[in-house]
Amino acid sequence: MILASLQRGFAAGIISAVFLAGTGPDVQAAPAKTPAKTPAKPTAASKTKPAAAGAAAGAAAATAAKPAQAATGPGGAALLASYGDWGVYTAQSGRSKICYALSQPKERLPKNLSRDPAYLFVSFRPAENVKNEVALVLGYAAKDNAPSSAAIGTSSYALLTKATNAWLKNPAEETQAIAAMSKGQNVIVKAQSTRGNQLTDRYSLNGFGQALDRARKECP
Repeated sequence: MILASLQRGFAAGIISAVFLAGTGPDVQAAPAKTPAKTPAKPTAASKTKPAAAGAAAGAAAATAAKPAQAATGPGGAALLASYGDWGVYTAQSGRSKICYALSQPKERLPKNLSRDPAYLFVSFRPAENVKNEVALVLGYAAKDNAPSSAAIGTSSYALLTKATNAWLKNPAEETQAIAAMSKGQNVIVKAQSTRGNQLTDRYSLNGFGQALDRARKECP
């Protein structure tokens, strides 16, 4: 199960490697405007997945001030549409089209700890027969083997973390988790950093259902 989870979660590593390059993987007790300078290093295995995933995150950040306007980010990822707190992106990797529904946290606790940008996204990669892949870029390096979870209403899903990335520990729960997200209001992500800090990110699910439907239609 762990091997399968690692294989499905490598797209998150590509986002971290491409978009967050030049920022620190850990969390420091410092003002939010002072990111660490140590660059995040992608794992060798993460290079097996399309780098276009990173471009999608880049496009999200580049267009955060104007979420309703389409834009092209690094690597060609394009923001197609915004629905509430979610954006829909597409990218091309060779002949393969990749689609995402992506969002950033609305609240990050504790507030006095700085960290890199975080993302929750659901991806579709038809060429690889991948649908409904749930993954996160945490914005900090998570402690190995420490408990971490994503809670949606009364449901909670264990996460498997690797460096600054996370995904559902049991890929078989992805369909169930997405159904809960479509009906829920928030996703509460909890994890522990390598420095021992207990961190919580809250993602709004406003617009998630529409964004997911659009991403699915773009990559059937």
